[in-house]
Amino acid sequence: MGSSNKHELSNSDMIVHERRSGCGREKVVTVLKQVNSNAVYMFLVGLTGGIASGKSTVSSQLRELGCPVIDADVVARKVVEPHSPAYRLVVQHFGQEVLLENGEIDRQKLGHIIFSSPEKRRLLNSITHPEIHKAMLKQILLYFIRGYRYVVLDVPLLFETRRLTRFLNHTVVVYCDPATQLARLMHRDGLSQEEAEQRIAAQMPLNEKRGLASHVIENSGSREDTHRQVFKLHTKLEDSMEFLFVRAIVVAAVAGLGGLFLYTVRLLAS
Repeated sequence: MGSSNKHELSNSDMIVHERRSGCGREKVVTVLKQVNSNAVYMFLVGLTGGIASGKSTVSSQLRELGCPVIDADVVARKVVEPHSPAYRLVVQHFGQEVLLENGEIDRQKLGHIIFSSPEKRRLLNSITHPEIHKAMLKQILLYFIRGYRYVVLDVPLLFETRRLTRFLNHTVVVYCDPATQLARLMHRDGLSQEEAEQRIAAQMPLNEKRGLASHVIENSGSREDTHRQVFKLHTKLEDSMEFLFVRAIVVAAVAGLGGLFLYTVRLLAS
């Protein structure tokens, strides 16, 4: 069993704060459960990499160690599930032709559309990104209240978009050498060398990402070697003394999600 970065707290560690809402017609009760000298030292860690560099392997190993990982790709799929607000907007702007027979969005077809049109890509991002960020923030708050030391945000385009980097205490890049990356991609996806090189060239180079990160996991070798590096990083992060309490409020305020922050805390308190 891997070690967990969750810190269990007793009811005596609960901080309750009550205040009247601005309109004075309802009492807003904000309950910050499980906040003590351990819980307030929670912070955010960004995890990224390149295609076939091994980011998914590192993400899985962090989960095995008990670390909460929020996968941006998984969240992105969930926010466009049928009948969701983002789903309705995607269909409204891109038409029924982007749907599969079962009503779900055909991600491959939609991908072809936005790949060939920067304007349509910006439109899709304007629809999905706010919903993705709200969903991720809600998960962060859940982990924060439950007393975890840190939360990993698994974001493929972390440095390309730079939307989240200002809120991260640490950034981790999963790196492998170009030859290994090319061979892995060709084998994994059944691509020719030319096809694999085109896909790699479409991304920010791993060397550039490595220069932007505060931590690098070298994944050109064995799985065991990678696991040793992940465990060492996990131990270092567990022992760090950085906090997120004020940062969480700043994230909510900057993103215009103060209402969601209060709503989430009230929901958990009920």
